Amino acid sequence: MEIYELTVHELLEKLDKKEITKEEVLTSYQNRIEEKEKDVQAFITITDKEAKEQLKKIEEEENTSKLAGIPIGIKDNICTKGVKTTCASRMLENFVSPYDATVIEKINNERLISLGKLNMDEFAMGGSTEHSYFKKTKNPWNLNKVPGGSSGGSAAAVAAGLVPWALGSDTGGSVRQPAAFCGVVGLKPTYGLISRYGLVAFASSLDQIGTLTKDVEDAAILLNIIAGHDEKDTTSANREKIDYTKCLKNDVKGLKIGIPKQYFGDGINSEVKDAINEVIKQYEKMGATVEECSLDVADYALATYYIIACAEASSNLGRFDGIRYGYRTKDFSDLKDLYKNSRSEGFGEEVKRRIILGTYVLSSGYYDAYYKKAQQVRTLVKNEFENNFKKYDVILTPTSPNVAFDIGSKIDNPLEMYLSDVCTVPVNIAGLPAISIPCGVNSEGMPIGFQLIGNRFEETTILNAAYAYEKERKFRQNYKPEFKK
Repeated sequence: MEIYELTVHELLEKLDKKEITKEEVLTSYQNRIEEKEKDVQAFITITDKEAKEQLKKIEEEENTSKLAGIPIGIKDNICTKGVKTTCASRMLENFVSPYDATVIEKINNERLISLGKLNMDEFAMGGSTEHSYFKKTKNPWNLNKVPGGSSGGSAAAVAAGLVPWALGSDTGGSVRQPAAFCGVVGLKPTYGLISRYGLVAFASSLDQIGTLTKDVEDAAILLNIIAGHDEKDTTSANREKIDYTKCLKNDVKGLKIGIPKQYFGDGINSEVKDAINEVIKQYEKMGATVEECSLDVADYALATYYIIACAEASSNLGRFDGIRYGYRTKDFSDLKDLYKNSRSEGFGEEVKRRIILGTYVLSSGYYDAYYKKAQQVRTLVKNEFENNFKKYDVILTPTSPNVAFDIGSKIDNPLEMYLSDVCTVPVNIAGLPAISIPCGVNSEGMPIGFQLIGNRFEETTILNAAYAYEKERKFRQNYKPEFKK
């Protein structure tokens, strides 16, 4: 097995036994990027020279972290000092962050080596990574398919072996859906568990930094690094530090799993449904109790999400006006022209669509009918999850109703694209943790993922449930991307 195919915990084991060196690890990934990046197009910025310099410093240090020298990829909406943070937008094409996000400070403290900034849908708005100003990322399983979004660059990079793991962000499924499409593990933690300081805001009450990894153990290791209270983020939860790797017990006997019937209706692809039914049988075989449950408000969650998300996006993106921040047009005659042309030229179509929708639902005369009503439904969504968690430890659903689709097939139909978020957005509305785990492939050889949802701050429960399934299914050992063209 090549070095770039190993998980992080496998890399650490080999480094500890001196079977490989940190230099060999970095070289393996840099060679892999040189070989496959032209096909996958996962990176916006590659920090090749900086990575080599960082490794040199690490090797000169005497006392350092056991994770020192392990490479990582960063979604390009997470601020990194001295490196471009573009959000895949023309608006921030040349923005170099003057500071590090809190999560970047944490990975720097562990002496991880960033290999670069990864492609995404512009300002994290999209489900296919086709809404990037710079490039369209391809799915390593089939280069004619999308990798999902908005963290498509992060998921594709992990699946293709360009990085061993990566950071993404999840506003309505933007870590979990691309994880499912690319056959990797995607963890969206509880809202507030990880600091959002330095994450360029899309929808502040929904955004959460998450992880994309090759397996569940790596997700637990990376969560250990980035979780924790941060005084710079007022929504950050002040909780006792947990070692998430210690919850991986590979035992689900007595675990109570709820299966919401609303997630298995007509909109779910039959092959996805069949794969999830096999997952349910596997959990029963392992000793878990599985019951059908109901999440009635799931029918309203998608509409609720898009009203709240677009409203907050409209507010958050108001700062990008060509004067305070961002791209400035050369074609203007007065102040009004400067604002209008800078924003029209600087933002892509999907971002403009969401800004317009968000401005509309916040406008006088419509605020009560749309935004206020959506916030009321949000409370109902939270309450319904709370009621279910009185009976169940986890809730199991498909991650996405479909597998990865052809590039270009939904770009002109935003409503159809939005429907691919139907299984993931309720989690963000309620601020819950959830993890997507690959469970097989369809008849075309494209990965299928399922989702485990936990109660607030119950990452330990979903990580162990995912870990137990993964040990039985052995997805990584049975399937790998083929880079079909």
